[in-house]
Amino acid sequence: MAIASSSEQKVHAAYPEVRHHPDPAALIADPDVDLVIVTTPNDTHVPLAEAALAAGKHVVVEKPVALDAAQTERLVAAAAGAREKGLVTSVFHNRRWDGDFLTILDAIDRGLVGRPVSLESRFDRFRPEPRQRWREVPGPGSGLWADLGPHLVDQALVLFGRPEWVSADIATVRDGAQVDDDAHVVLGYDRLRVVLGASTLAARPGPRFVLHGTTGTLVIEGLDPQEPQLADGHLPGQEGYGLGASDATLTTAEGTSTIPRLRGGYLDFYTRLRDAILGLDDAPVTVEEALVVMQVIDAARLSSTEGRRVTGETA
Repeated sequence: MAIASSSEQKVHAAYPEVRHHPDPAALIADPDVDLVIVTTPNDTHVPLAEAALAAGKHVVVEKPVALDAAQTERLVAAAAGAREKGLVTSVFHNRRWDGDFLTILDAIDRGLVGRPVSLESRFDRFRPEPRQRWREVPGPGSGLWADLGPHLVDQALVLFGRPEWVSADIATVRDGAQVDDDAHVVLGYDRLRVVLGASTLAARPGPRFVLHGTTGTLVIEGLDPQEPQLADGHLPGQEGYGLGASDATLTTAEGTSTIPRLRGGYLDFYTRLRDAILGLDDAPVTVEEALVVMQVIDAARLSSTEGRRVTGETA
């Protein structure tokens, strides 16, 4: 195992058993490296992924896979060529393995709310003071929509597929903010609307999911616990990992009941990835799926800029 970083001392302090490379090119050239995971700033994702594939490595790219759909198409082409050589390319849309999302997916599959007619999906945070980091200063791939939009869009696409139209308002609302930090995006389907939201000024966040259907409503409060657990050193496989968030509530004509919230599991992404590399399964998230995500991301930007609903293949 190896890490490419400009901070060698930090790497050795955190992972003393891991080899250090001074830059991505050196890591990609390492003959002992079979899989390259690209977790760099967004504008470097595609060039580094292309270089790794050209060097004969399997590749996982952090979301967003690219800056836009046009750049993603480059990676789709590179991945197709690499696939013929037995190489796997995947995109880390890890929120497919959030417990709250798995609970919504299961509820729809089981018909707990009948036919879905409305889904509200939100990532709300309270960060009133902008920070000087690359995501919050003007530049390629910065802004809240580039950061959280891919998670929200990917989950919607898994549930319902490509929308017929997109309408969006992506704004900058905090004092001193230099990039977008608030998003309200509506995806339109036949007899179904999906409302995606992200805020940096939600001191009291609303529900994570609200799913309305023809026979009931399912509500899930709170974000998946895996990210803060990992930050605290609580690792997959340890007792309580992926657990701790509140259960869902289902309200129907018969009353309100509790629906157990399923355990999340980001490790499942890498289990699927392992099987794909061994030729036993497909990639856990394909670059073709990530391309559709970026097409919707682009459509939302266009809708917000031009103040109109974007329809057709653009969405």
